[in-house]
Amino acid sequence: MNLTRIAAVARKEAIHVLRDPRSLGITFAIPVMLMLLYGFALSLDVDDLPLIVYDQNATPASRDLISHFTGSEYFTLVGNAAAYRDVQKAIDAGDAMVGLVIPFNFEQLVQAGRPAPVQVLIDGSDANKAITARGYAQAAAAAYANRTLVNEMLRGGMRAPDPPVEARPRVWFNEDMESRNFIIPGLIALIMTVVGALLTSLTVAREWEQGTMEQLIATPVKRAEFVLGKLAPYFVVGFCDLLLCIILGRYVFDVPLRGSVLLLVAVSLVFLVGAMSLGMLISIATKNVQLAVQTAMMATYLPAMILSGFFVAIPNMPGAIQLVTHIVPARYFVTLLKGIYLKGLGLRVMWFDALLLVVFAVIVLGLAIRKFRKKLV
Repeated sequence: MNLTRIAAVARKEAIHVLRDPRSLGITFAIPVMLMLLYGFALSLDVDDLPLIVYDQNATPASRDLISHFTGSEYFTLVGNAAAYRDVQKAIDAGDAMVGLVIPFNFEQLVQAGRPAPVQVLIDGSDANKAITARGYAQAAAAAYANRTLVNEMLRGGMRAPDPPVEARPRVWFNEDMESRNFIIPGLIALIMTVVGALLTSLTVAREWEQGTMEQLIATPVKRAEFVLGKLAPYFVVGFCDLLLCIILGRYVFDVPLRGSVLLLVAVSLVFLVGAMSLGMLISIATKNVQLAVQTAMMATYLPAMILSGFFVAIPNMPGAIQLVTHIVPARYFVTLLKGIYLKGLGLRVMWFDALLLVVFAVIVLGLAIRKFRKKLV
């Protein structure tokens, strides 16, 4: 291994990078675009659900029930229906997601101490939102029923009983339950995967297409020196992209970073080496720029998006798919990022995930070196 030859290959590749400012600009524009697009547009928070009410009773009791819905942060009253068909039309048109229908004898049933059913219509075209909306509606109705029961007991001179169980929830690590606090760390993993593989998937394939590989083969540069020299300039670019993502996450999206910044950078760089080595391996195997880019996207973006736990929780996946996620390196990187960002964990807890990233980087880098041949065929 000769450092001088590695530096010569790295210098040659750096000149290629600097001579193409548009491509270099894209490598910095992609992380910014993805961070802003996903960070602002993608939200898993379910609140301000549009609500339409058809109140056939129009009494203090029915208005009190409505206030339990509209007084929360989860429902926003968008209209009062004059007929049942107006509720249907609003939900069909997407103007409302939840419809509350109160029967004409609602107050009479409440005052008589009898069950007073109300109808809650929910647009189920978005299953996740529908499940959450159903839970919010049930909670609002239960709160109204409990308060009505207590008021009736107090008016009758009875003492309201203490609840047998009192839950006092306390949320750790994401107190405000903001979805962006766990979206941004996962997004950094997605960006490092895509950018790392795309940057290096062009290197060797471009040499073959431009006819300059023959010159490199004629030099005394060894296989390992060639691969490491090719990776070096893009590693610097990838490191700059990483810093850019961290800065955007902290100062644009205000995502807390509770763990060690040095540990965050260290595990990210290890993963970056693996992602770039994968791109280099694809470039060596395909020898075609277009095919290399397409293969790199298929091998990195889709698994990192779907199978890493960034967007879909792994325990919610079918058992067979959960097994497949174990071979996706982004899964362990996402776990590390969320642990460092939200929980402030260190290697004492997450050493196994970090070890798997090191193994991934070493294996893929070794395969890229082994696959490269200084031959024309």
